Amino acid sequence: MLNLKPVKLMPIREQAASSIREAIISRNLKQGETLTLEATAHALGISATPVREAFQILARDGLIELSQNRGAVVLGFNEKNIREHYQIRAALEAESCRLVCENNSSLEGVEHCIVQARKILETNPEKYPDYNQSFHYNIWSASENTRLMNMLSELWNGLSLGLRTTRTEYFKNSHAEHENIFSKLQERDSSGAYTAMYDHIVRSMNDTLTRYQ
Repeated sequence: MLNLKPVKLMPIREQAASSIREAIISRNLKQGETLTLEATAHALGISATPVREAFQILARDGLIELSQNRGAVVLGFNEKNIREHYQIRAALEAESCRLVCENNSSLEGVEHCIVQARKILETNPEKYPDYNQSFHYNIWSASENTRLMNMLSELWNGLSLGLRTTRTEYFKNSHAEHENIFSKLQERDSSGAYTAMYDHIVRSMNDTLTRYQ
C-alpha cells in the first residue's frame, strides 16, 4: 500500500466558498436558485458557520445575494465575470511565484504535493482535486505575503473543467503544468515561474469558457 501523507488544504470557509463558486461557474447552480444555510452545509458535510462565512465571501464577489432568511440567491456568472475573475487570479498567482523565487522560500510543501500527486494519478485519480488545491495553496504560503495568500484563498474556484476533455485527461494536463511550474521554482527562475503560472491560469480560464460558448 502506498504511503500517501496528508496535504495542506485551505481553511474550511474558503473550501466551502470554492465549492459553491465552482458550482456557479460550471452552471451546476443556476442563476435564480436559492441556497439555504442548512441545506448547503449538509451537502458539503460541514457545519453552518463556515457556510455562513462562505456566503459572505461570495456575496462580496457578486455571485450571490444574501436574503433575510439566512439563505442566498445565486446571481450567476457570465463570460465577462469569468474573464475578470481569472485575470485577477492569473496576476496574483503569477506574482506569488515571483515572490517565492525572490525570497528563496522553502519548496518543501510544494514538492510534497507534486510527489503525492504523481502517485495519486496512478492509483486514485479522483482524489487529484485535493492535491491540485494544495499545490496552489503551498505556493501562496511560500510567497510569505499573508495578504496575497488570503486574497487568493478567497478567489479559489477549484478545477476549471471544460467540455473538451475527460476528468482524467484534465487532471494529467493540470499536473504536467504543475511539474513545469515547480521546475521553474526550483531553478529560482522568477520570470519563468511567473509566466508558467500565468499561462496555467489562463488555460484554466479558456477551459471554463468552453461552457459558455
